[in-house]
Amino acid sequence: MLHEKILVLDFGGQYNQLIARRVRDFNVYCDLKPCDLSVEEIKKYDPIGIIFTGGPNSVYEKDAPRIDREILSLGIPVLGICYGAQLIAHTLGGKVESANKSEYGKREFSFSKKSPLSEGIPEKSVCWMSHTDLITAVPEGFEVLASTPTCPVTAFGDVDHKLYGVQFHPEVVHTEYGGQMLHNFLYLVCKAKGDWTMKNFAEEQIKKIRERVGDGKVICAMSGGVDSAVAATLVHKAIGKNLTCVFVDHGLHRKNEPEEVMEVFQKGLNMNLIKADAREEFLSRLKGVSDPEQKRKIIGDQFIRVFEREAKKIGAVDYLVQGTIYPDVIESGKGKSAVIKSHHNVGGLPSVVDFREILEPLRDLFKDEVRRVGLELGLSEKIVWRQPCPGPALAIRIMGEVTPEKLEIVRDADFILRDEIEKAGLMRDIWQYFAVLTDSKTVGVQGDFRTYENVIALRAVTSVDAMTADWARIPFDVLEKISTRITNEVKHANRIVYDITSKPPATIEWE
Repeated sequence: MLHEKILVLDFGGQYNQLIARRVRDFNVYCDLKPCDLSVEEIKKYDPIGIIFTGGPNSVYEKDAPRIDREILSLGIPVLGICYGAQLIAHTLGGKVESANKSEYGKREFSFSKKSPLSEGIPEKSVCWMSHTDLITAVPEGFEVLASTPTCPVTAFGDVDHKLYGVQFHPEVVHTEYGGQMLHNFLYLVCKAKGDWTMKNFAEEQIKKIRERVGDGKVICAMSGGVDSAVAATLVHKAIGKNLTCVFVDHGLHRKNEPEEVMEVFQKGLNMNLIKADAREEFLSRLKGVSDPEQKRKIIGDQFIRVFEREAKKIGAVDYLVQGTIYPDVIESGKGKSAVIKSHHNVGGLPSVVDFREILEPLRDLFKDEVRRVGLELGLSEKIVWRQPCPGPALAIRIMGEVTPEKLEIVRDADFILRDEIEKAGLMRDIWQYFAVLTDSKTVGVQGDFRTYENVIALRAVTSVDAMTADWARIPFDVLEKISTRITNEVKHANRIVYDITSKPPATIEWE
């Protein structure tokens, strides 16, 4: 089945992935491609509409990204957002100038003329601005559709030629009717049908995998994370026992994780899943190691060794399954080409497996779409909404040397944190949350005794794409429950601190 497509041309703005996600939320497939895509490549792509994203440049600067004017005369509807709107105006003979005053944040604006873009939207509403330049004159054939007191051309368009520009960002939640505007562009201007659903995607992928693989043998490194879990389940539903999954138990997983993975996939789905018990090997190699980068390298290297050992038992296979998702493709080549994403970002995995081709059934999906596919495939919410965890797992949530005793402390503390977040119904509101065992000890009083025990740090962030993140405002009563439970139930922990640092300047993980 060929899906109708929207082409999003990337001019380097901070919300560009979000634009693509919003389009897909309205059941229309889209791709984020570099802004220098040629007219011929655009014609070959055959989109029903094009969106120009925002960007950090000024269109009148010498080296600013440009477009071929012919793109605007192809008869394909175009929506320019922020820099994209200024680019349309500049390219077609309008005027863009530096603003006397930069405009950031929420602004009320008013529609002065009706158009398909404003259908179903009140005359006045709030939008999100982020610009230092503004359009002072629209090109011939265009009309000003909306304005603010400080931004005379907040929206403009050539309705007959289906070309529109908005100075604000309709893709962000702060724009009151931004979703409606994007919906209007897709369905009223581009005449989209809305055939991009995760049910359709799952059915199509299963059929494609079955046709491509046939009786071939396939291997997959199963981590239990949502990407590898959904990718493996798609392939399993297509070819059954011709798929062999390997779960490397390195002893660094969260509480009950290995047991849950085996229960769900081996017993529940009857998947051909092998568990490689390598706990002693990993802990032995990590003994005495405190540097986080060294820990990562050791774990990555040992993972490859264990997986290679298990793969050799299976012998030559035809395909290697990887859980590559769309942000990996974009970030590795800005839409041009993907660098193969190894399991858990561990380099070298493909080179140790004797295979012909790589299967990446999720490479067109964002994380939220992967989760929806998982639910369509019948995976439980517990698996689909499992908290993200880095490849080195709890090893980099322990400051300093990794030992069995420290693993138990952070494992139990992390379990309590996740349990209370779920009980409070906050798991969908927080991007990621986990516990860290610091390398500090403090004096405390537990019972009638003085203690000198470990400090546990809690980390919880909200984010859209993990490129930036803000610390989560967990209610104090929930934090109190978590703190009380950890200090009462976890041995060798007598003080709990909460990390209120955003990214940047911090990273999400501590190591």
